[in-house]
Amino acid sequence: MGRLDGKRALVTGAGSGIGAAIAAALAAEGAALTLVGRGLGRLEETAAVLGGATTAVCDVTDEAAVERLVGLVGPIDLLVNNAGAAESAPLARTELALWRRMLDSNATGAFLLCRTFAPSMVERGTGRIVNIASTAGERGYAYVAAYCAGKHAVVGLTRALALELAATGVTVNAVSPGYTETPLLERAVEGIVASTGRDYEAARTALLRDNAMGRFVRPEEIASAVAWLCEPAQAAVTGRTITVAGAEVV
Repeated sequence: MGRLDGKRALVTGAGSGIGAAIAAALAAEGAALTLVGRGLGRLEETAAVLGGATTAVCDVTDEAAVERLVGLVGPIDLLVNNAGAAESAPLARTELALWRRMLDSNATGAFLLCRTFAPSMVERGTGRIVNIASTAGERGYAYVAAYCAGKHAVVGLTRALALELAATGVTVNAVSPGYTETPLLERAVEGIVASTGRDYEAARTALLRDNAMGRFVRPEEIASAVAWLCEPAQAAVTGRTITVAGAEVV
């Protein structure tokens, strides 16, 4: 028997990386999954690895698309807002469009999914919402002001909704990964190489300078924290941000 048997879960950004690992962890505990993302091919690949899951293509920053999603999926018990994006630029070269993309991708999407799916959880008196934030939602990093702002917004949203829903049986928490071995990390390394002229290994080392463990986080480590927060036994854990980052933030 899995700890999430009979639970219906929706995971955004589920086509690869952390999202795919979260989907696998929830499936291993018995949850029935809906995988959401912008690319059907990657979602179907993840579903095949899991042995089956519902897939839905959706731009989570599009209000109308999210409203259509609830009609397709129906009520859920577990919502994991993992979809996000990261772009970097010095302040002087941070265009308004980049700023808006980072807030929309990392915060507005989570807000829209929470607003859409939380009411049915409240009606049933039970539910789990887990927002994937970042250490960039807990501290600052140079050259990613827009990304930091978006992830700080995720943490703030989590805390506010936890208080608003505290008496309803619905918990709201966040998990903040440090640098994690995903395609997003590879793009960050490539960006450092392109902008600084460092070689690949030097760029990876630069990203590890604040990690006391001296290694990058593994996606399954993030997924384990998410699965724990989704368990029925964690009914009193709400409004918290669990940092999984090798002591990058202490």
